[in-house]
Amino acid sequence: MSIFVDEKTTVLVQGATGHQGRFHIQQMLNFGTKVVAGVTPGKGGEEVHGVPVFDTVIDAVNETNADTSLVLVPARFAKDAVFEALDADIKTIVVITEHIPFHDAMEFVHYAKYKDAILIGPNCPGIASPGKTKVGILPNGIFLEGYVGVASRSGTLTYEIVNSLSEKGMGQSTCVGLGGDPITGTTFIDALKAFEEDKDTKAIVLVGEIGGTAEEDAAEYIKEFVEKPVFAFIAGVTAPPGKRMGHAGAIIARGKGTAKSKIEAFRKADVKLACFPNEIADLVEQYC
Repeated sequence: MSIFVDEKTTVLVQGATGHQGRFHIQQMLNFGTKVVAGVTPGKGGEEVHGVPVFDTVIDAVNETNADTSLVLVPARFAKDAVFEALDADIKTIVVITEHIPFHDAMEFVHYAKYKDAILIGPNCPGIASPGKTKVGILPNGIFLEGYVGVASRSGTLTYEIVNSLSEKGMGQSTCVGLGGDPITGTTFIDALKAFEEDKDTKAIVLVGEIGGTAEEDAAEYIKEFVEKPVFAFIAGVTAPPGKRMGHAGAIIARGKGTAKSKIEAFRKADVKLACFPNEIADLVEQYC
């Protein structure tokens, strides 16, 4: 099994005819993803790597029965793109776009909940289930099919940790990039719940960073609801006080959201912690 997406997932790409759309459609097809449609207003009737392009999401859904959207449009169009997908009854939306205004993200995250849809992102690399499907921009070559579920706020750290797991022969059930913005759709808790229920996931890896309280909230959830072994790495231990590091969500306020507070919360939840990203694979190998 996998979480949120699987081999039956059918994907449409909003922003299909741009440079990023064309490149990542090909990469997803190479991964085995069922990319069935692209959407770019005014480009209906064209094709991208054999994938038909439509003017609207509703036209694409009516013709192809796509159930998942990958949003690759510029930030100023992202809110409208997500609303269009939700109004076409798309139930899983992955928003790669970064620099989306907070108020726009607030609106479409709330609307996704109202529509009972899964929204991953924004400002995320997407989601991949090796041997099944990939919806996003994660590099194909790092993955290996297996039993480790990975949820991460950082794209590049995800790649490093997944690659180190694969090099040690420990494949992944699903890897989901949650995004680094202050406002995101899918949270650590959402991923933990799904991984705990997934029979093919035997261990869970969380990749956190300074800012916000997502990791502390996850630690409380782990203590009460998660029985599978959980491993974590927190980025930003050496971040200077008062400095924003990396993602827009990596902001510490009033003493909350520090690396120290997150590490302490995970320790209290009996989460095994790595000091460096490449240590995660060693910990999983040791305890699983």
